Parts: sequence; C-alpha cells; structure tokens
Amino acid sequence: MAGTGTEKKSSPIHQYATYSNMAFEMGAVIALGVFGGIKIDKWLSTSPLFTILLSLAGIAISLYLIIRSSLKSQKKQQNEQKDTD
Repeated sequence: MAGTGTEKKSSPIHQYATYSNMAFEMGAVIALGVFGGIKIDKWLSTSPLFTILLSLAGIAISLYLIIRSSLKSQKKQQNEQKDTD
C-alpha cells in the first residue's frame, strides 16, 4: 500500500515536537507583549499600565493560538483515522 512507510505522524517524538513548538510559541508571544509594554511604558512614562495590558493581551493571543492549533491537530487526527477505517 502507498504511504505505509510514513503513516505514523502521532509518534511520541512528533507529539513532543508539536507540544514543544506550542510552548515556545506561547512564551514568545507573552514575552513580546511584556517587552513591548515595558518599552511603551518607558516612552510614555506610564509605569505598569502598558506592561500589564500587553502581557494580558499576549496571554490571550497565545491561548487563542494554542486552541486553534489543538483543534487543527485534532481534526487532522480524525481525518487520518477515517482514512484508515
């Protein structure tokens, strides 16, 4: 059968890489929010305001990205399971 050599994309190494990428992405988005907030606060002299707002925005954006990525991978696994049935 065609494709049997590369059929297991849900191997432990692939899952580890996927979740590691999600964690790195989440950390990067939050760090950019905090860094941007600190820079804007220094520029406008509004000490913790933009740091708090942009860090919360970074958390919200990263959660959105994680949920979207999880839903995509879940859909992909369901489609792969339907193909094998």
